[in-house]
Amino acid sequence: MPPVAPIDPSQLNHPSLYLNRELSQLEFNRRVLEQAKDRNLPLLERLRFLTIFSTNLDEFYEIRVASIKEQVGFGLPQLSVDGRGPQDTLNEIKAVAQRLVKEQYQILQEQIWPALAAEGIRLLKIYTWTQDQSDWLEAYFDREVLPVLTPIGLDPSHPFPNIQNKNLNLIVALAGDDAFGRDSGIAIVQIPRSLPRLVFLPPEVAEVPHGFALLGSIVTTFVRKLFPGMNVTGAFQFRVTRDSELWVQEEDVEDLLNALKGELRTRNFGDAVRLEVAENCPLEMSDFLLQKFGLHQDDLYKVDGPVNLHRLATLYEVIKRGELKFPTFIPGPKRARLTESSDIFAELRRGDILLHHPYESFSQVLEMVRQAAGDPKVLAIKQTLYRTGVDSPMAEALLEAARAGKEVTAVVELRARFDEAANIGLATRLQQAGVTVVYGIVGYKTHAKVLLIVRREDNGGLRRYVHLGTGNYHSVTTQFYCDFSFLTSAPQFGEDVHNVFMQLTGLGQCAALHKLLMSPFTLMDRLLVMIERETEHAREGKPARIVMKANAITEPKVIEALYRASQAGVSIDLIIRGICCLRPGVPGVSEKIRVRSVVGRFLEHHRVYYFLNDGQEQVYCGSADLMSRNLLRRVETAFPIEDPSLRARVIQEGLLTYLADNTQAWEMQTDGSYVRCTPGAEEPRMAQEVLLRQLSASTVAAHAQLLLDDILVRQDWLE
Repeated sequence: MPPVAPIDPSQLNHPSLYLNRELSQLEFNRRVLEQAKDRNLPLLERLRFLTIFSTNLDEFYEIRVASIKEQVGFGLPQLSVDGRGPQDTLNEIKAVAQRLVKEQYQILQEQIWPALAAEGIRLLKIYTWTQDQSDWLEAYFDREVLPVLTPIGLDPSHPFPNIQNKNLNLIVALAGDDAFGRDSGIAIVQIPRSLPRLVFLPPEVAEVPHGFALLGSIVTTFVRKLFPGMNVTGAFQFRVTRDSELWVQEEDVEDLLNALKGELRTRNFGDAVRLEVAENCPLEMSDFLLQKFGLHQDDLYKVDGPVNLHRLATLYEVIKRGELKFPTFIPGPKRARLTESSDIFAELRRGDILLHHPYESFSQVLEMVRQAAGDPKVLAIKQTLYRTGVDSPMAEALLEAARAGKEVTAVVELRARFDEAANIGLATRLQQAGVTVVYGIVGYKTHAKVLLIVRREDNGGLRRYVHLGTGNYHSVTTQFYCDFSFLTSAPQFGEDVHNVFMQLTGLGQCAALHKLLMSPFTLMDRLLVMIERETEHAREGKPARIVMKANAITEPKVIEALYRASQAGVSIDLIIRGICCLRPGVPGVSEKIRVRSVVGRFLEHHRVYYFLNDGQEQVYCGSADLMSRNLLRRVETAFPIEDPSLRARVIQEGLLTYLADNTQAWEMQTDGSYVRCTPGAEEPRMAQEVLLRQLSASTVAAHAQLLLDDILVRQDWLE
């Protein structure tokens, strides 16, 4: 990315002060790829990061590149915030992505494969098969694969098949005539998704403890059996990536669920946006495929290895070698006063509770719903559901509550990208059990994480119990996503959440909220007010400080406000995991802004907004990133942490610890690139490892030492 040119400091909306969203997203993926190169990480974790890189890039092409190509196709002159047109952005994406993909396969071939082989985990490549291995794999092909394959020989009565999104395929070059005298010269073989992509051989045949072959290689080797009597002159793997965005005009449909069901049937067959082929694929074959998919040379990626690296994630699950993975951990001492036998409602009447996942178990949130389901004094449960996962324990708890006669309401977001099918199934199950299911607000995704339980107390009155979170009610992701959960029975929080659900399920004007900030109504405006307040404090010569942690920052109004704050002298730290369109360190504009990204074992997911506020510290946690979509086009909530001890925890665990990271943190440069932090002469400090030790500490001494370390870090907070 080019450096910013000197400009008038008053022109805070100038394109040169902003970074391209798509290129920033690729920079994040570069940091993921760096994890695969890190020899300090366990080997199978490095492989996992390599597959995460592939998955991220797939989604990037399915959504972001597809959208930009659509703009180009329609001739839309729309410029991005950095002043680039759609075609310019595509050109930059191509250049950067090609380099990243090449590096990805170099890491695989030069580092990962040799290191795995040294551990007795070996990919058996075609040209290395022994006779015994070849015989075993041929028998496997005949028995398990051949009956499932359907080759398509191309001719006027057999047109080019409709290739599914991201499915592995072979294009086969043939010579000779078949039984009917046909000679098309080309056939397509689609590799069935129902078959395992990694085929493990018995150790005595593989000659290593874990020897495996790739299904694509097996089919390539024995593809001749699909064309008896003909000469197979070549077989080459390819994969096409398609536009996967679902387009539903919500205002024009009576039933969003059924409309989305119809769209899901076509997701796998959207417009092609990228073609991947094996490196040995001849030019005439790749050109033929490009023509069939309506793509250009710029959309072609040749790869030196398996075309779909995502499938290698199976190795991580299959290989039971603990020393090759991150050490397992159990969420540590319950500092939140909760045990397996705790009466959660009684504890919440004593005071607010904060949980920090995955270091502290999400099971307590689940237990809250389970207790509510079995409590005869609970009258109603209301919950938003964005992503829950397959066979969700949270969904089961809601079903149990409905069967017990509770009034259960679920706001299910059907449009949670790539979870649409799962959420449709969930909504259907809930409805069948008597749960009142709604799908939120037309035109606005419901991304807020809120839970409300209404209970009749011993005095006869009603009391509301609330959970507010930064992450989803998903039992799997809560094990490796970093998020905060806030539980309270404070009346004003309960009233606010009640009003949020009234807005989501009914009609009417938005009620004034006491504590919560809510998108699209008050959240952005209030953030801007709090940023401006710090700006004024700095102008008055008072200490002024802003720290924000989020997944992304793209909203121009927020960025402009932060630029003005920096110009006034506010000290600003942004901990942004992924996309950042703000340029730090621009003379006269953003010299007081520092941006860092932390990439590690867990996915950084919590959103925290800190304001010094002239010594009266304000901290908000929430579900919203600093993006236009979150602040203007979604239903989001942010909630204040007012209890002094809990607020100190959020500041320490959610912000300070990350600012002290000198190993897994990356410092953003003015040009949009990132430089990894190194400890130098200091003791290595990794935020996630610190939190693991602190929140899972088994000894008082270890915990005490960590508290001392934290105090020392805190002393530098205002400097």
